[in-house]
Amino acid sequence: MKKRGIGVGSMWYGIGNTALPNPAGAFVELLDDGTAIVLTGCADIGQGSDTTLAQIAAQELGIKYEDVRVASADTAISPDAGATSASRQTYISGNAVRLAAEEAKQELLREAAAIFHKPVEELELKEGRVWLAGAPTERSVKELIRRCRAQGKLTLGSGRFNPETTQLDSDTGQGVPYATYAFATQAAEVEVDTITGEVELLKIYAAHDVGKAINPQNVIGQVQGGCAMGIGYALMEEVKVEEGVIKNPHLSGYIIPTTLDMPEIDVTIVESLEETGPFGAKGVGEPALIPTAAAIANAIYDAIGIRFTSLPITAEKIVAALKEKNEGSARNGNSD
Repeated sequence: MKKRGIGVGSMWYGIGNTALPNPAGAFVELLDDGTAIVLTGCADIGQGSDTTLAQIAAQELGIKYEDVRVASADTAISPDAGATSASRQTYISGNAVRLAAEEAKQELLREAAAIFHKPVEELELKEGRVWLAGAPTERSVKELIRRCRAQGKLTLGSGRFNPETTQLDSDTGQGVPYATYAFATQAAEVEVDTITGEVELLKIYAAHDVGKAINPQNVIGQVQGGCAMGIGYALMEEVKVEEGVIKNPHLSGYIIPTTLDMPEIDVTIVESLEETGPFGAKGVGEPALIPTAAAIANAIYDAIGIRFTSLPITAEKIVAALKEKNEGSARNGNSD
């Protein structure tokens, strides 16, 4: 017999640790051809930070994303940006890049102010041009760079960001441990085979508050990847240790999900702008993983009425738990 269930898991997760210094730096330079280069220590390990930081720089400079090149994680040339961990780089390095880009464009704005005889505050750079009173002018960013170069003016900037470090109260442990928080809720729909113990994931619904989604497709990909990890954590992945020796050190014995194990994952991006983040962004990273196993465990409970308190919830555990439940019901004169 197959039984269906639906479960929900929710989480909150801190971004931008403030218990200890948590800085990042960046350099941005506008080049003669109207393009820009970003130097950052932020290591892109697949999460897409190079793309996100290029978008942040392009937005601040008013140029195309394609005209921004990111040189990242090169200790010979890039400033320190801290670890790519704890879902921090969009928030921490993103702020550093935005501040560096803001400084780099100031020389251009001063040049534009001299051309139009207007205060800098009335001008902005957007779509590769100078905008005045909310409308584009004929002056381009590339032209402003050329004029600055003719006068020996450099168009570069540096930025640094470190959330305000706060110490927790030594007696109560209370304080402000993070600069901001991400929130998420996921729901899982499962079908449990009560004969074999097999769990089939039918669908996952994932709603994540990420602040401003700098790159929505990247956010969706991270959430889907986090759900995939959570599925493995909930149903398959188990390190087997005997007398201190790992008995399944290879993927032939340590089972992880494949594409055939993935259900449809319906991602909803919730945008609640974080005023301290770059253009309102927070981050994704770990929050994509955290609620998944809880949602699946709750769905299994909804399907068969058995609460599992250890992971993974394997077919063997389900069969054994159902047998124990049925034997208990039989002893009590009940039938399931």
